[in-house]
Amino acid sequence: MSDKNKEEELENSVSEAQENTVETEEVSVEQEEVSVEEQLKEDLAKEKDKFLRLFAEFENYKKRTSKERMDLFKTAGQEVLVSLLPVLDDFDRALNELSKSEDKESFKGVELINGKLKETLKSKGLNVMEVKQGDAFDAEMHEAITQIPAPNKKLKGKIIDVIEKGFTLGEKIIRHPKVVVGN
Repeated sequence: MSDKNKEEELENSVSEAQENTVETEEVSVEQEEVSVEEQLKEDLAKEKDKFLRLFAEFENYKKRTSKERMDLFKTAGQEVLVSLLPVLDDFDRALNELSKSEDKESFKGVELINGKLKETLKSKGLNVMEVKQGDAFDAEMHEAITQIPAPNKKLKGKIIDVIEKGFTLGEKIIRHPKVVVGN
């Protein structure tokens, strides 16, 4: 090969290399534009996701605090009501003893006061748990004071006697009924 051919080949190679470089630069500029656009789309998607999660978390927080506030209002007087439960027990014992006496007027007066007190407490959400002899014992609902031999087979594992009444405030048990269970 002659020097001329070599020079022509060299010039062709250089011109091809320049064309390839220009094309490569154009492709890389397009890729940069596309990658910048894609990057912005990804960033936007991340921010949207972040916003939606934050919004959902805030909504859950509002619901939770609203529920807690409602529960607090329902049980706001719980301490006072719990401290009045022994008074209710004393009233029941007093009525039981007064019913045995001959003084029916005293019995009637105490019975009226007892009824009024119970109605007032009931309006505040206090309810007596209905437990009677023969009911099935439930450890979640009842407090077993003692176990005695069952008088008959039907009362085995059942409540034989109620020692102390149980009370609920709304849906919450504030005092479990104390019972005797047959075994």
